[in-house]
Parts: sequence; C-alpha cells; structure tokens
Amino acid sequence: MTDIKDIEKEINRQLNVIRPYLKEDGGDVEFVRFEEETAVAELRLLGACKDCPLSVMTLRAGIERYLLSRIPEIKRIEAVN
Repeated sequence: MTDIKDIEKEINRQLNVIRPYLKEDGGDVEFVRFEEETAVAELRLLGACKDCPLSVMTLRAGIERYLLSRIPEIKRIEAVN
C-alpha cells in the first residue's frame, strides 16, 4: 500500500473498527490527514475523548498502537484540534 489515498482509506477503515469502543464512553475520533513525508496521521478526538484527562493514553496506548500494528506506512499519530 503506497498510494496516499489507499493509506487514508485504510486509516478510516481501521478507525471504524475502534470507533464503537470510543462511542461507548461518549467519545469519537476523526481522521484529519496523513502527512506522507513524515508518515504522521493526524486525528481529532471528539466528544468525551476531547476533554478527557486520559485522552493522551487513549491516543498513544489505544489508537496509535492499534493503527501502527495494522498500517506499516504510519510511523506516528498526532492529535490536532
């Protein structure tokens, strides 16, 4: 998978897999963009996840770990507002 559109499509597909778990707690996640040069995927945490004190842990230990294990083109996840 080297085409950026394919990578973005896969990111969205994988986020749809984990989204129900976030929604259980009133949260959500939105894909913003994939920066090809740095291999960074930018996501926006929504709902309860946006202001949760554990949002960094959700991002790093949950979402990032999950996406990195399934999409080798991603090297890091960053939260944006």
